[in-house]
Amino acid sequence: MAGRFTDRLRTTVDSIWEAQHRHLFITGIGDGTLDMDRFKYWVRQDYLFLIEYARTLSMASARAPDLDTMTKLAELAHETLHTEMSLHRAYAKEFGISEAELEATEMSPTCQAYTDFLLRTASIGSFAEIAAALLPCMWGFYEIGQRLKANATATDQRYTAWIDMYSSAEFAELAEWCRGLVDRLATGLPNNDLQRVEAAFITSSRYEHAFWEMGWQEESWPV
Repeated sequence: MAGRFTDRLRTTVDSIWEAQHRHLFITGIGDGTLDMDRFKYWVRQDYLFLIEYARTLSMASARAPDLDTMTKLAELAHETLHTEMSLHRAYAKEFGISEAELEATEMSPTCQAYTDFLLRTASIGSFAEIAAALLPCMWGFYEIGQRLKANATATDQRYTAWIDMYSSAEFAELAEWCRGLVDRLATGLPNNDLQRVEAAFITSSRYEHAFWEMGWQEESWPV
């Protein structure tokens, strides 16, 4: 296999990821023009997403093929539940969103669909498919953070803190670890299996874009 498999995946979803970078929600964070109500809506939905993402990490840990990978995924699930969600609650408080409001938030259709896809993949997909489904959230957010960091003009500390978090060295390390995992798992897989891994990555990438659109529209159930 020439080059990194994840480079091939990134090329496959280039139009999707570039659409994320151009999305008004992302550009609005970068230049500080994003309406605060839209961002607050996203914060509430992202809190619910993190719960299910941690559940997916836990399920992935249980299905990991080796002890090191099992340990890393279990650590990530624990960190998400105990550190990242605590930080998220504190961050939400800066927007006047209480913990009770976070807990009372109803999942939007897109958040429900994305997390259902992740949990379904963790339940019945191969382990390589699980890793590929998890990767766009880690890698995609880091790429967004990096681009915003290089070009952002926002002055609101709440937006600049968001950019700093996702452009951080710690987040870069996480994205690279997951990329390395997918590359390793892809080695030696037959083409049919690689196609399923690629499909999982593409679907998660599409949901990542849909999540920004969800925030922009402040999506709700039609009935």
